[in-house]
Amino acid sequence: MKTAIVTGASSGIGLATAQALIAAGWTVGVLARREDALAKIEGGIVLPCDVADAEAVQRAFDAFVAQVGRLDLLFNNAGIFVPAAPFDEVPLEDWHASVGVNLNGMFYAARAAFKQMRRQDPQGGRIINNGSISAHSPREGAVCYTTTKHAITGLTRQISLDGRPFDIACGQIDIGNARTGILEDIAEAAQAKGEVLPPMISPEDAANAVVHMAALPLNANVQTMTLMATKMPYVGRG
Repeated sequence: MKTAIVTGASSGIGLATAQALIAAGWTVGVLARREDALAKIEGGIVLPCDVADAEAVQRAFDAFVAQVGRLDLLFNNAGIFVPAAPFDEVPLEDWHASVGVNLNGMFYAARAAFKQMRRQDPQGGRIINNGSISAHSPREGAVCYTTTKHAITGLTRQISLDGRPFDIACGQIDIGNARTGILEDIAEAAQAKGEVLPPMISPEDAANAVVHMAALPLNANVQTMTLMATKMPYVGRG
C-alpha cells in the first residue's frame, strides 16, 4: 500500500492531485481547512487542518499514520495568493498571512513528513513541494507570493540534502498558469481591463505530473520540474 498526504486538497491542484493519486491506487490523506469540501473526495482520509498551525499539522499527520501505518509521500501544496498591490501599499496582514501559509505552513508539513519518514520502517519517502514560476518570473504587485515561493526553492534543496541519509527524496514542481481559483481571479481582472486571457493548463495536467514524480523509486528524483501553458510568455525577451 502506498500512502500520501496532500495539503490544500480541497480545491484546485491539490484536489486534482488527491483524486489522481487515489485513482492510481494510493491511500491518500486530504488536508485542508474546509472539512466539508474534503468530505466530498471519494476515497480520501479527511484531515481538517490549518497548515499555519504547527500543532494542528502534527496532529493531522499523527492521525493519518495511526490509521494507515506509514507515510510514503507528501505533496506539499497548500498556498494563498493575496490581492496584488504596489509594493509600499501591501497590507502587513497580507504579508503575514502569505508567510504563514506559503512558507511556515509548507515548513510545518514538510517537517512532520520528514519526522515520520525518518523513523518509520522501512525508512524513507518523498516530499514534493509546489513552488511556482513566480519564483523565477514574478507577476507585478505580487511580492508576498513571489517571495514565499523563492523560499520554497531553498526549502526543497535543504530537504533534498538533509534527507539523503534517510532515503527521503525531495523535489519541486513549478507550475505556470494552471486554471485554479487563484488564476481565475487574475484572468477576470485582465478581462475586465480588456486584456487577452492568459494561456492556461488544467489542474489535472499538474496532477498527472505530480503522480509521475511520486511514482519514481526512491533512488530516482525529479529535483525540479517546470510545467506551464505552452504559450505563456515565460521564455523569451521583450
